[in-house]
Amino acid sequence: MRTIEIFDTTLRDGEQSPGVNLSTSEKIEIALQLERLGVTRMEAGFAAASPGDLKSVQEIARRVKHASVVSLARSTMSDIDKAYEALKVAQNACIHVFIATSPIHREHKLRMSKEQVIERAVEAVKYAKKYMHEVEFSAEDAGRTEIAYLAEVVDAVIKAGATIINIPDTVGYMTPLEYGNIFRELKLRVPAVSNIKLSCHCHDDLGMAVANSLAAIEAGATQVEGTINGIGERAGNAALEEVALALATRKDIYQAITPLNLKEIARTSQLVSRLTGMIVPGNKAVVGANAYAHESGIHQDGVLKEATTYEIINPETVGFKSNRIVLGKHSGRHAFKEKLAELGYQLEAEQIDEAFVAFKALCDRKKDVSDDDLLALIDVKLFAAQQTYSLESVQLSYGNHSTPTASVHLVKNDGEVLTEAAIGNGSVDSIYKAIDRATGEEVTLTDYKIVSVTHGKDALGEVYVRLQQGSINVQGRGVSTDVLEASALAYIRAINKIIELRGQTLVTS
Repeated sequence: MRTIEIFDTTLRDGEQSPGVNLSTSEKIEIALQLERLGVTRMEAGFAAASPGDLKSVQEIARRVKHASVVSLARSTMSDIDKAYEALKVAQNACIHVFIATSPIHREHKLRMSKEQVIERAVEAVKYAKKYMHEVEFSAEDAGRTEIAYLAEVVDAVIKAGATIINIPDTVGYMTPLEYGNIFRELKLRVPAVSNIKLSCHCHDDLGMAVANSLAAIEAGATQVEGTINGIGERAGNAALEEVALALATRKDIYQAITPLNLKEIARTSQLVSRLTGMIVPGNKAVVGANAYAHESGIHQDGVLKEATTYEIINPETVGFKSNRIVLGKHSGRHAFKEKLAELGYQLEAEQIDEAFVAFKALCDRKKDVSDDDLLALIDVKLFAAQQTYSLESVQLSYGNHSTPTASVHLVKNDGEVLTEAAIGNGSVDSIYKAIDRATGEEVTLTDYKIVSVTHGKDALGEVYVRLQQGSINVQGRGVSTDVLEASALAYIRAINKIIELRGQTLVTS
């Protein structure tokens, strides 16, 4: 039984999903959960992209102890220098260099000959090797690269010192048979492949990312790259939870397993969904809300008699629990601390005190507090981006025969209190116009959605907004039992992110 290593790129390729822009604290939270999940490597970002990216990679490299932390780099010395600067504090690290190899990319993007591409790739690997033992090389758009030339590139970079070779289907063009054959051909044409790790990286443009990844494993790949929930550029990447469960469920076919702690899958999926604002569809395999639901009478009858009649995966295998209520207003600090530990949070005493106060306040507004409530509460209270503005209060006047009016009280990080009022087309519109006046920010609301975190009349409502200011696009998230308060919190969170990113842009300039 082979063990297939897991390379998670949620924090790099996943963050490239349109509209997703994670703060450093949010990236750290996801990274620590990926470590609990048991990924072999995590691509923390693209250190050369911006000072903010470098800082995020550096902080993750400092915090993560049990997984190899990776930074992407183009095949240039400056990019590789930035990657090393971010990764040098890590216990285990890997520099991931890439260059495109397909005829389309060579001609139209790089404007380089075959020989020039190989020369650049070899130079990059050798340069990265001066910094680190583990160097991964990716042949971008390998799926559309001539197989003889791809073999030549792979052979050259292995001789230069690459320890991992990645064969990406960058545009999701391959079929499983075609993609698997690339790996078979490389093993035949490049004997040195047997001495390194061979990795697959698939995109889902034609809906075949997971199938292609599994085909690569059958053909000899020893590492799978992908993201949680399959997020990423365009139609996304291979969903790692689907690959892992396919291998675990069909060991008889694949004769391979992963190092993942499968019970952490549900929590990881939910965390990534909350922080990115990308909602998991109900019919999503493995982690969707309907993945283990049965409505048909025939199915219900079968499952009640024997679960395996219609369930090939036990929900508890991936971390879904049947117990709903765990804590309430009479719960003490010790029980609260133990529950946080059970949910995967290892917090400092000061953080626990802050979270406990927020928990008690929630109990006054909500009769039953579930695990999902706690997760949402902790995410918002303890892992928010640096706040320039915070919401002190919001007041609304609304009637179906009157003009909606909102007044907001904001507190700036220097202690200044700002109060403004505005009218709008509805309650949310009036709140947002009042916040615009108070902050003086000119932004465009490009998306707004409400999601129920839990069930019942007192359920927590989660609001996601996307704001645009010039070339900056961010998302904000707010959680409250009052969706109007959640709407205000989400909007302010997004404005804070814009201010933070704008500051980073000024530093770069």
